[in-house]
Amino acid sequence: MTSPAGPPPTGGGGEQRRVRLLAVTACPTGIAHTYMAAEKLAQAAESRGIDMKVETQGSIGAENVLDDNDVRQADGVIVAADKDVDLSRFAGKRVLTVGVAEGIRHPEQLIERVLSAPVHTGGGAPTVPASGGGKERSTGYKALMNGVSYMIPFVVVGGLLIAISLSLGGHTDPSGGLVIPKDSFWMDVNNIGVIGFTLMVPILSGYIAYAIGDRPALVPGMIGGWIANTGELYDSKAGAGFIGAIVTGFLAGYLVLWIKKVKVPKFVQPIMPIIVIPIVATTALGLFFIYVIGKPISWVFEHLTDWLSGMTGTSAVLLGAILGLMIAFDMGGPVNKTAFLFGAGLIATGNQTVMGMCAAAIPVMPLGQGLATLLRRRLYSEQERETGFAALFMGCFGISEGAIPFAAARPAQVIPANMLGGAVAGAIAGVAGVEDAVPHGGPIVAVLGAVSGVPMFFVAVVIGSVVTALTTVALVDVSERRGAPALAGAGAAVPEPVPVGASVGGATESAKPVAGVGSSVGEAEEAGEVLSGHLTERTVRVRLDATDKEAAITEMAGLLARGGRVVDADELVAAALRREEQGTTGLGEEIAIPHAKTDAVSAPVVGFARSDEGVEWDSPDGTKARLVFMIAVPEAAAGDEHLRILSLLSRRLMDAGFRERLLAAPDEAAVVEVLREVG
Repeated sequence: MTSPAGPPPTGGGGEQRRVRLLAVTACPTGIAHTYMAAEKLAQAAESRGIDMKVETQGSIGAENVLDDNDVRQADGVIVAADKDVDLSRFAGKRVLTVGVAEGIRHPEQLIERVLSAPVHTGGGAPTVPASGGGKERSTGYKALMNGVSYMIPFVVVGGLLIAISLSLGGHTDPSGGLVIPKDSFWMDVNNIGVIGFTLMVPILSGYIAYAIGDRPALVPGMIGGWIANTGELYDSKAGAGFIGAIVTGFLAGYLVLWIKKVKVPKFVQPIMPIIVIPIVATTALGLFFIYVIGKPISWVFEHLTDWLSGMTGTSAVLLGAILGLMIAFDMGGPVNKTAFLFGAGLIATGNQTVMGMCAAAIPVMPLGQGLATLLRRRLYSEQERETGFAALFMGCFGISEGAIPFAAARPAQVIPANMLGGAVAGAIAGVAGVEDAVPHGGPIVAVLGAVSGVPMFFVAVVIGSVVTALTTVALVDVSERRGAPALAGAGAAVPEPVPVGASVGGATESAKPVAGVGSSVGEAEEAGEVLSGHLTERTVRVRLDATDKEAAITEMAGLLARGGRVVDADELVAAALRREEQGTTGLGEEIAIPHAKTDAVSAPVVGFARSDEGVEWDSPDGTKARLVFMIAVPEAAAGDEHLRILSLLSRRLMDAGFRERLLAAPDEAAVVEVLREVG
């Protein structure tokens, strides 16, 4: 939300003081554009005698952060970003928001425009510019990833605490169920875990809404998510689960955006974001869900239970497959709970086979998704792989919610894979006549003696989990090759992920470089090496023969292989091309820096080549790439060394003299000498 303002302030005595500007640069899929825009803006300001401080929000975290004193003294703020940036700290200041590419292409124009930009009043949402460098993620996708990234810690903490309390303090009870003594220490641990799970769904909904409508949307989003997950509020035995939370999150976010557009008197404007909007949006959304959405949900699942009751005399294979599909669909949501409550209710009648089918399907989703992160590590971010380990643990204790972060982030790929694996597990348990005497599932019930037909129970669980894992990997791989967005943590292969609103730890500029793995003193003396040893004369070529982007990446991969650190050149090429699908690595100024994080290399390696004619690289300024760097690091590379190098290169390459020296260097040794200036 902005409003017109007068000219920039002047100093005392009638003499205009030196103009002070601030800037924030950020991009969602890479860090090179972030630092190039920062350098361009700083150079343009310096050439005009303007003081400027630039905060960069790259993959290694926020650097050169703007403090309250900076904001207080600033005459204007330029936000050149292709991802959400919180503008609330700039209330009362002139704010110009553009895409990051504009910061690279037209820094001088931005400096002129910001001095007459409208003043930010503090009621607007985080900025999400439409233009940018590379393929821009949709607002909906980024909002979903924001919710998922905040939800993950609640899933992991809640699920692991429940699992630990069940394993160490639980036992089977003759009356049914896994029981933890009420007044025991482990019941307290269990209760803490339950709180984490209870908050999980509202957090998902709230932070989806926040990403769309900013802080006024947080309250209606969270309360809406709580209502969606609490079926008693609309006469349903099972709430709407995480799918309902996604619905309420988007409804709350866009409802708040709509309310913000309503014209109100000036005296009401200050209380709109903190009182009026949250109250109106929360009340409207809550009543809408209870009276409009909730009643049909309750009716559908009551009749679904009746339908299942009529199937108890039919084929065990068919019934097991249907129950497995339902258990796997929403992992603790209404469909899952309908199947679970149906099976649990039949235990008292002496029919334990239906619960046996459900018990075999319950752990398949977290076990399958955890297994998928182990089978194809390159498809997942580091945060996802850590969540995968937690999901494996939760799966062993029958906590199907461990797979929710994966399903929320990639519903089109994960939910069908979960359902297929759940159906297989349920069908196998059904045909084998597996029985479960307690209303719980997963390997834990077999270990505690509640399952009959234990061998076939584990066969069903293992086969179902493997089917889920293989199907997930295949579907995610296909979607990546087609350029479909994947979770970053929010990630994409790097939070360069995440999605998703995810928090990334920052590294400071004082971080020390680490030596390149696999290089030796002898190599350094013989071939020369720079950029912390990752680039040597062996990985430099003064002439690039390729005439198109794919051929250039293939040629650069071959160049990197000369350094002895590439174990699979074809996979390196494929990984780099997948990165290009997320957004071009052409940076403008005749520069391209393709990069990949993949186990196709055994250690970090950097290559450089020059193209006389230039290669079309979809750069923001339309120039062909003549200076091409390629960076590759293994998945397990420790720290942020490759990001440090990428940021150093991006900044240094903004110096026209440096680029000219690179273009003029007569041979590989001369190129290496020029690159020593990078640090």
